Amino acid sequence: MSVEVHPTSVVEHGAVLHDGVRIGPFCHVGPLAELGAGTELLSHASVVGNTKLGENCLLYPHAVLGCGPQVLGMRETSDSRLEIGAGSVFREYATAHSGIPKHGGLTKVGASCYIMIGAHIAHDCQIGNNVVMANNVSLAGHIEVGDNVWFGGLSAVHQFSRIGRNAFIGGGAIVVDDVIPFGSVIGNHAKLAGLNTVGLKRRGFSKADLHEIRAAYKAVFEGEGLFKDRLSQAAQNFAGKPLAMELINFVLQGGDRPICKPA
Repeated sequence: MSVEVHPTSVVEHGAVLHDGVRIGPFCHVGPLAELGAGTELLSHASVVGNTKLGENCLLYPHAVLGCGPQVLGMRETSDSRLEIGAGSVFREYATAHSGIPKHGGLTKVGASCYIMIGAHIAHDCQIGNNVVMANNVSLAGHIEVGDNVWFGGLSAVHQFSRIGRNAFIGGGAIVVDDVIPFGSVIGNHAKLAGLNTVGLKRRGFSKADLHEIRAAYKAVFEGEGLFKDRLSQAAQNFAGKPLAMELINFVLQGGDRPICKPA
């Protein structure tokens, strides 16, 4: 397959364009960029910096990928990198920045993610597969997001937070604490509102799976006594149950932020 580049676009020397890449009008591709086979830039989109896109990605007008971190005093460097997985879509004005070298230098977005209008992924974020970010979602730096997480529009997440897989972030939520796998959070500041039951059913989790996750949730967040004691007891009671232990271990392993809990 041939590569198509509109005559109004600029593809700098050194850029790598694989088979089937299509670049529409008024786009800019920098010298360190690599676009996977079948990737398309519709118009006015930019891929700059040390940025690698997987196969069949799609950038809508004015999407910008690979600019350096929004960190005062930091200069552009090829050690600051961005990787985007295959099949990911960035809608109009969506952005993702590259990483800070002293922190590893890599911002990574998984495969088949859908990043809607005006959403932003900051430096050093690690985003899983099949993540959906609705309009104007904002992720600060160093955030870890598991697979299949959905962000409602206008939600925002504090730097260094962790969000477990299959979680749901409600529209307008301001997340300042870690969010457990399978959890659903709402509000400002966001509080744990239960489990993402609707999302889990849509992704094929069985009734038995949901029962296991719900039992672990209740044991950790709704039991009597101190939180740390309930957590320790739950780790013993649910040993050998993988979904329950995914939730429990997420809390036990901790991070730089507290765990988001019910109001």
